[in-house]
Amino acid sequence: MKAMGDKIGSKLIAKEAGVNTVPGFIGTIDSADHAVSVAEEIGYPVMVKASAGGGGKGMRVAWNKTETIEAYKLCSGEARASFADGRLLIEKFVEKPRHVEIQIMGDKHGNVLYFPERECSIQRRNQKIFEEAPSPLVDSSLRRKMGEQAVALAKKVGYSSAGTVEFLVSETDRSFYFLEMNTRLQVEHPITEAVSGTDLMEMMFAVADGMSAGFWSSC
Repeated sequence: MKAMGDKIGSKLIAKEAGVNTVPGFIGTIDSADHAVSVAEEIGYPVMVKASAGGGGKGMRVAWNKTETIEAYKLCSGEARASFADGRLLIEKFVEKPRHVEIQIMGDKHGNVLYFPERECSIQRRNQKIFEEAPSPLVDSSLRRKMGEQAVALAKKVGYSSAGTVEFLVSETDRSFYFLEMNTRLQVEHPITEAVSGTDLMEMMFAVADGMSAGFWSSC
């Protein structure tokens, strides 16, 4: 949970696990000048975001040098106020993105299962307001690739319990990139239960008690 709770750290781990990551600077941005230098090296537009962020706080898209400087000031201040952590990272902004998440379940025996995706691209102020499953963008091949990468990430950190691995998926070419991992059973989990027929809450308690996640895959 600690390893996945930090956006900078989690992206480093994801890269080590062979998971697709958004092109960008995986490290801490320590000044407005540094932000501009990184942004110009990546190429505009870029996303400036809080490392410890969540809920859409501490995030700005910058299309040029002036906007990058402004985003650095606003995001670092908002990050400190919201999370007591002003660290920022900068990534390439994925245009026409879709927000797709993969539900996983890991057990204490090293097994990890993935479930059909949920799409939560309809948002207001970076807050999800509508979830759809399955995603109209995701076919069986893409679903398998995303699921396998979600499993690889969870296994890399020895994750055990319910979790959600979130990805940005390009609407144009269906390329996908790791966004973050939520190390909990999210409020939207009943959508996955409805499409998979699995009681995720029951499963989470069972694996916490030592049962193998493979029990469900064989049912």
